[in-house]
Amino acid sequence: MVNIQELVGAKIRLYRSAMGWTQEQLAEAIGSTGSYIGQLERGEKNFRIQTLIKIADALEISIFALLDNDNEEYLYQKTWVWESVTLMLQQTEAKQRKIYRMLSEMLADEND
Repeated sequence: MVNIQELVGAKIRLYRSAMGWTQEQLAEAIGSTGSYIGQLERGEKNFRIQTLIKIADALEISIFALLDNDNEEYLYQKTWVWESVTLMLQQTEAKQRKIYRMLSEMLADEND
């Protein structure tokens, strides 16, 4: 079963990355710390609705984008996808970027 904290954390990271922000930049925008944002993104901390509202406002998205579970059924059907996301979330941001670059290169090679 998918952990809601991990699912919301993954979405926070996704939207934050799409804006090109670091954890520290998002933290500054909501009056928090980068380490707290990291803990949220890894699903290690419980979140408050007020915090999610601040995050959604800072990322210029609806809070429902963070709470929506439309993709949850897909994740249940493809457990390896969720396990991959969970594994990535447990890594440092530097390692995540390295893994992403490696994956991008591997997939680019397949399309050549």
